[in-house]
Amino acid sequence: MNKTSISALVLAIAVISGAFGAHMLKNLLTEDHLKSWHTAVEYQFYHGLGLLFLSMVPETFVKQQRLLNLSWKFLLTGVILFSGSIYLLSTTEITSLNLRWLGPVTPIGGLFFIAGWLTLAFSLGKKQ
Repeated sequence: MNKTSISALVLAIAVISGAFGAHMLKNLLTEDHLKSWHTAVEYQFYHGLGLLFLSMVPETFVKQQRLLNLSWKFLLTGVILFSGSIYLLSTTEITSLNLRWLGPVTPIGGLFFIAGWLTLAFSLGKKQ
């Protein structure tokens, strides 16, 4: 699968997750857990759009292609760690799984988001 396809898949999963939260989980989770679920969906959407953008940046706008690729990988890792951990943590009351150990994973995912955007900032610009 190429980066554009993976980016589209991340966005499709965000739509599915949003619908699942709004229709299937609204009567099963507390208001706080639903808010957390919604936050995970929002961040997945934002960064999924970022992934899609990065997968389509023309090479003429990139000083260092390697950094652009690294930025894409950082954002994808951030989606998996940040949104994924929140999805799992917010459903513990219905799964009865002890996933408290995932708590520190969420901010690590956030750090990957930051690293992805900063790496993008350094990768863009006219080739010299």
